[in-house]
Amino acid sequence: MGVANEKIPLTLPFNEKIPLTLPFGYNKIFYIAICTRNGVLRLILTSECFMLRTFRRGTHPPQSKYTKDMPLAEFDAPQILAISLAQHIGAPAKPVVKEGDSVKVGTKIGEANGFVSANVFSSVSGIVKGFKKLPNAVGTKVMHVEIENDFKYDSVSLSPITEPTKENVLERIREAGIVGMGGATFPTHVKLSPTKPVDTLIINGAECEPYITCDYRLMLEKSEEILKGAEYIKTVLGVEKAYIGIENNKKDAIELLKSIAPNDIEIVALKAKYPQGAEKQLIYSITKRIVPTGALPMDVGVVVANVHTAYSVCRAVDNGEPCYMRAMTLSGDGIEKKGNYFVRNGISFEFLYEKVLGSVSPDVTRKVVSGGPMMGFSESNLLPTTTKGTSSLLFLSEKQVNVSKPTQCINCGSCVRGCPMSLNPSKIEAMVLNAHTEKLKEMNPLSCIECGVCSYSCPAKRPLLSAVRLAKKIIKEGGEK
Repeated sequence: MGVANEKIPLTLPFNEKIPLTLPFGYNKIFYIAICTRNGVLRLILTSECFMLRTFRRGTHPPQSKYTKDMPLAEFDAPQILAISLAQHIGAPAKPVVKEGDSVKVGTKIGEANGFVSANVFSSVSGIVKGFKKLPNAVGTKVMHVEIENDFKYDSVSLSPITEPTKENVLERIREAGIVGMGGATFPTHVKLSPTKPVDTLIINGAECEPYITCDYRLMLEKSEEILKGAEYIKTVLGVEKAYIGIENNKKDAIELLKSIAPNDIEIVALKAKYPQGAEKQLIYSITKRIVPTGALPMDVGVVVANVHTAYSVCRAVDNGEPCYMRAMTLSGDGIEKKGNYFVRNGISFEFLYEKVLGSVSPDVTRKVVSGGPMMGFSESNLLPTTTKGTSSLLFLSEKQVNVSKPTQCINCGSCVRGCPMSLNPSKIEAMVLNAHTEKLKEMNPLSCIECGVCSYSCPAKRPLLSAVRLAKKIIKEGGEK
């Protein structure tokens, strides 16, 4: 029966329970033996012990977490930085500095332009050189503030909060310009002001994208700050229960956080499967609540925040530190000095590349990706600069990217079996290619979370995600292609 190092009595009273450990590779999963009336021994799970939680479907890309054992280190800053005023979802910040102004680390240079917006801060001390429109990571030109670094790093901060309340913590999050640090960059003060009752907070530590390990290093190196940040977020939401969901390929982070977490924060081990960190999939994995199409997590009583966001909240509350720097992974075969770094906002991708290239030939890099390889954006140049949402920059070689030309769909169903939202990507693509726009809505492409599982799973290498994105655009624009 697979019971390891346990001696089971030949006779048991009815319903006698014995703790057993099964050697099936599960991490500290305990079972209970029960002797039924007919003497047959059966195994059941206790209420607090369970197999790894997960969601339906998904896929298992190579993890490629080459930098997982590399501690966080501060990255150098260049002489000239260009800090974007549009580092968040919503209206770009309004500049509050002018050419020639002196700034310090933490000086506000951009004021939130409305409720769904965020303040922007200088990441170095120096002189404002002017304003320039530069492309961001997705290719859109946005306004940047150019600052000449004096390398003194004189700083200014907000006053630490000694008696946290719902009101002053929420206001501090807004003041500090904190956004969703997992990559979505939605202003955190907006997310923590739900218009419907919520009873559950989930801190996302899944980090399911290949290559990226900066959140993992934060959980190991800044665990106490993450837990404090989670408590502050709980205070704002007024909820009693919080969970931190972590994929089981980060066992040391799970064990560390379990050893120091308070009783009102439960550390949940999740199955390592992509896209475990997607909001709807994470909510289902932990709570079994299903977020309907077109709905938000608050519609099922949940708010989700990234572990880096929790860390930033703690720094803002305890230290008065605004959001001008973040943890970031630099990886791929195209660079020598892979690692996890604290990187200041406003550093060009070109400067990052030059500093980590090392002895590797520039010819090795076939593609540069901002973010992860599944949901990130391929860069056509290295002009963009780092922002609050830049979780990683990958310099991938030819063997690390898909350079195969697409062939005809073979109707294998791999995209359908893998899609975590139960869509039919191949059929959506066919409708887009054949201009059957009137039937697109029936295929529900608007519920796509753009995780990329369909394109990754397709043996014909069809650009399925691109087709679904186009389908969403067609529907939103009223059927005009």
